[in-house]
Parts: sequence; structure tokens; C-alpha cells
Amino acid sequence: MLDKLNQIYPVRYTAFIASAVLLVVSLLGSGIMGMSGWWPTVFLMLTLVGIRDLQQSHHSILRNYPVIGHLRFMFEYIRPEIRQYFLESETEAAPFSRAQRSLVYSRAKGETDKRPFGTQLDVRAIGYEWINHSIVPSKLAGHDFRVKVGGKDCKQPYNISLFNVSAMSFGALSANAIQALNLGAKMGGFAHDTGEGSISRHHRAQGGDLIWEIGSGYFGCRDELGRFSPERFVENVRSPQVKMVEIKLSQGAKPGHGGVLPGPKVTEEIAEARGVMVGEDCVSPASHSSFSTPLEMMAFIQQLRTLSEGKPVGFKLCIGHPWEWFAIVKAMLETGIQPDFIVVDGAEGGTGAAPLEFSDHMGMPLQEALRLVHNTLVGAGLRNSIRVGASGKIVSAFDMARALALGADWCNSARGFMFALGCIQAQTCHTGNCPTGVTTQDPTRQMALVVPSKAERVQNFHEHTLEALQELMEASGLKTPHDFSPRHIMRRVSETQTLHLSDLIDTLETGALLKDDVSALPPVFNDWPLTSAKQFGI
Repeated sequence: MLDKLNQIYPVRYTAFIASAVLLVVSLLGSGIMGMSGWWPTVFLMLTLVGIRDLQQSHHSILRNYPVIGHLRFMFEYIRPEIRQYFLESETEAAPFSRAQRSLVYSRAKGETDKRPFGTQLDVRAIGYEWINHSIVPSKLAGHDFRVKVGGKDCKQPYNISLFNVSAMSFGALSANAIQALNLGAKMGGFAHDTGEGSISRHHRAQGGDLIWEIGSGYFGCRDELGRFSPERFVENVRSPQVKMVEIKLSQGAKPGHGGVLPGPKVTEEIAEARGVMVGEDCVSPASHSSFSTPLEMMAFIQQLRTLSEGKPVGFKLCIGHPWEWFAIVKAMLETGIQPDFIVVDGAEGGTGAAPLEFSDHMGMPLQEALRLVHNTLVGAGLRNSIRVGASGKIVSAFDMARALALGADWCNSARGFMFALGCIQAQTCHTGNCPTGVTTQDPTRQMALVVPSKAERVQNFHEHTLEALQELMEASGLKTPHDFSPRHIMRRVSETQTLHLSDLIDTLETGALLKDDVSALPPVFNDWPLTSAKQFGI
């Protein structure tokens, strides 16, 4: 009942409606409240402000909270610290969020990200990182960095941007948010990952490049029993918009967990995109039903590549047991079937709602996972034919540089592009009450997010982040993004010692895992000889 009432009369409009009512009362000369003199002028001004707030297209907060939304911007203007404390949710994630959100907002709005008085970070803090610069900087022609994705069996390779929208499903995000991300991707020439919720009508509306993520629920390519349907897969994958296919094994925010979208939240549009029934629970199992061994997984990859007429097919995973990852690599070697790409999702990745223990303590963080994947492919002699993407709290150009140094070919960002859409981390994603219209299916709330305006900010964020990466490369004396190596990144490991990242991580030689004697390998590879392509366990 309360939800229906809120749709008819949103409580957040109270200040605006009250101003309009009081304006009418004061103009009629009613003496009920003793209003006279300058009161009508005050109420007229507030009413006009509210009307303007509802009409403008740049600030989602003001469209959803006419009149009272200005308090947020007043606090920002009066004192930046209030913005950090009062408005931007002081949580465990805040040390990351505050500076990064400010950076994204500036770049998305096309404002300068320059600031006075030097770094605001504690350069003496253990864990502080930086890039060493060169006395002889380079000069690059541009920042449209791209990577060709497509191995020996791929007939339609894709030149992917170095920076793309990470997986976020329609249903988790609003229709307007999906459209803004996709239009921004089209304008900027980069890719938009659909998330496992499949390809909705809102993904198709703007025509931007898509990476179709297929999870264990096989949404968009499932039969009535929830099993993979080749026929329905073909219906979607043959679309020119779909540039790559990504099999989701696990996600960093809650690896190995699965999920359920409750029936009441399964709207007609969501049901249409996912191939499920309206109003029924939409289940994502914890594991896939199309394969149960590494060998079967390779066969499934080949099946999807054949059905897609040779588009790049890969998979995304958060690394868990290293021996399961080793078994997958051994299956590549045994069958000769290789994915065209692998996306490594760090455990620090986020989602709208995940169990606390999963968010904090399940899965391998991006740095360790990315290096393990890179080293394993190098050691197995497969690295040159398989591209590697990285995701997990990648927002800035420095984040990208570090991921590239660890072995990534490109980077994906979810929260960065959410910030570009206007997300203020109100942390109400799971309630449907998102104040900026990003993570809600409430039609009145998502109307606040104006697609053309936010798409421009998405494009700006992408472009300015790559411009910043170009500047880092030039200052380091590099000519290509993949010239970044662990020796370019420094880290403070104690109050008195700093080391190159190369001194802190393992590095394998090409083919090292194919030798008879692997006893000299780093300890993380102790389980390599024990694994088999026939099973994930040991």
C-alpha cells in the first residue's frame, strides 16, 4: 500500500508541493496561517525552483528531490568535508570512495581534475604506490588505445578499447542507466558488458557495442527448464551489436554464491530479456549445468564460438582454488581449444547486494589473481594467443597502469561508470529507492536520470581517463600501454623500505610449466602437477 501511495504521491516531493500549496493559500489572502508581506514571494520562489528542478536534465538528485535537493549542493559549496562525511556515506569503503568519486565526477562533467597543494595521500603510509617517471618523456599521438581480441579459431575478432563498462545487468540497473551507459559507449567507441541479466530492449535501443555475459542461469539463451538453448543463443548472438561472448564462472563480489531475483521484482521487461516468467523467482545457480569438468568447459566454449559464427568467446572468473584454474589451463593444452579472452574479476569487485563475509573474505584479490592468471598462461605457452581483461575497483588511470603492469591487456570498470551516471553511493541499491535513478526499477525515480545528459558524462569519463593514462605513459617514457611492467610501479612496504612491484611478485618464464621438473616454481604452483583436465578438484 505504501509503495502504491508513493507512486501516486512521492514523499520526496513534499517540500515542492507544500511550497505550491502555501503559495496559493497566501495569494488568496487567507488568514488561516497569518501569511502576508513577503511570504508569497518566498513560496513563489520555492515553487519556481521546484518547477525548474523537475525540468532540468543535468542533476538527477534535483529531479528526484525538487527544492530539498539543493541542500546537498549547499553543503558541498559551504565545506567540502561535509560532502565527504554527510553526503557520501562514510563506510568501510570510504577511504577508496571519496577521492575516486571526486575524480570521476570531475572527469565525467568535463571539469578540471587539477588541484593545488600537492598530494592529499600519506606518502609515508605502508602500501602507498607510485609510478617512476623518466627524465626523457615520450610523446604519443593520441589515447585511443585498443587491443585485438580473437585467437586462432576466431573469425570475427574485435578491437576492444583499453577501458570498458564492466558487467552490470538490467534489473540491477534501471532502464535509463542501461541506455545511458550504452549510448555513452557508442559515442566513445568502447564496449558495454551486459551482465548476466542478458540483452534487454534497453541495451539495443542505442546501438552501442555489447559484450554478452552468459551466467549459470543462461538468461537470454535458456529453455523452459533453465538449461542452455542453442537456438535461443543464436537468436541473440547473431546481432551485429554483440561483439564478444563472456561465460561467467564467478564474480568477485560473491564468488561461488549464485543468486535469486525474487518474483515480485521480475517485471515484464526483465522477464522478456532473461527468458523467464513474469512474477516468478529468477534463479542464478552457483554453478553451470552445461559442463562439470574442464574438458566439457572447453567443448562449451567451442560450441558457443561455432554458434556465434566465430565471434570471440571467453570467460570471467574470480580466482578461488588455484588448482581449479590450473585444471582449466590443462584442458586448453589437452584439447587445443582456447578461449579468446579471460576476464579476471578481483574479490574487491562490488555488487548491489552480497553477504558481508563474501564481500570481505571470499575470493582472490585482483593483484594476486591477475598475476596468477598471467603467469600460468605464460608458463603454459598460451599467453600470446589469449587476451586478459581485469576488473575490480579500477577507476583511475593509475589503477589501469597497475593492472597493465601486472599482465592485463585491457580494463573494465563498473563503479567508475556508475559514478559517471551520478551514483552517490547512497547504498540503497537493494531497496529500489536509489536517489539518482541508477539502481531502481521505480519509473518515477529513474525518470530523473536523463539519458543524453548522462551518456555524455559516461563518454567524458572514458575519454579523460584514457587521456590521463596517456599522460602517465608519456611521463614514464613509454610508447604503448603494454610497456608498463612491474618495475614501473613502486610500493612502500615499511616505514624505511620501498620496493619495485617486480620484487614483490612472481614471474614465470615462457613454457616453465611444460617442463618435467617444476620443483623450482613459486609455491603457488605446487598443485600444478596434481591437477587434471578431467576434473576441477585434485
